[in-house]
Amino acid sequence: MHNKVWDNLNKLRKAQPLIHNITNQVVMNNTANALLAIGASPIMAHAKEEVADMVAIVGSLVINTGTIASDRFESMLLAVKAANQQGKHWILDPVGAGATPYRLECNRQLLEYKPSVVRGNASEISALFTDTSGGKGVDSTDSSESTLDFLQRKASEHNLVIAVTGATDYITDGETLVKLENGHPMMAKVTGTGCTATALIGAFLAVCDTPLEAAISGLACLGLSGERASTHCPGPGSLQLRLLDELYQIDKTTLSNELKLTI
Repeated sequence: MHNKVWDNLNKLRKAQPLIHNITNQVVMNNTANALLAIGASPIMAHAKEEVADMVAIVGSLVINTGTIASDRFESMLLAVKAANQQGKHWILDPVGAGATPYRLECNRQLLEYKPSVVRGNASEISALFTDTSGGKGVDSTDSSESTLDFLQRKASEHNLVIAVTGATDYITDGETLVKLENGHPMMAKVTGTGCTATALIGAFLAVCDTPLEAAISGLACLGLSGERASTHCPGPGSLQLRLLDELYQIDKTTLSNELKLTI
């Protein structure tokens, strides 16, 4: 799988796919820069008048509900409908899905349009796929380890890939379960790191053979880059800059020697 991640990264860098992001206002700059660093081309188009046309010319679609509002939600629905009609992969990031009834309802409506991948922390995923989550906003209070059977069952039921990110990342399509153990605790001190993870998966969705490969490749690149960046950084301010450098510099040797991936 290490070689496959490298092959996918090479495909991404050569193709430089255009990735449509309807994302939250807090992270747009981080997201765009991360996509550029990994080799993709970002566009942030939110107007309902153009989202369907935009989906037609991009490689994939990223939906992030972090700063959800009625007008933006309308644009999201139009975009995912267009993606499905045109056979484009899209990923859902249900930010803070259990925080309020409105937020949960919006995310569940989006889920009905069958994303290729859903990425969130354990609390968000739990809220999205069950009636009760024990969640607290966007901070995970559920142990990723305790949700593995749940994840595989829900991925199979919904015919999608679920990626749960935390100290350890878990990815499943209902059959295969992958564990990634790269990263660094300091990454949690940089806003939008999870949103960056979602965007990177979105980029790989444009070039990978399967959504599972895309999720593995995106999270592998982010975790490894964050881990390497942290060795040079005294705090989160420098980490967010160094992270971009590491995403840009990932090579085959680094992936082969340092990626902590278990299937």
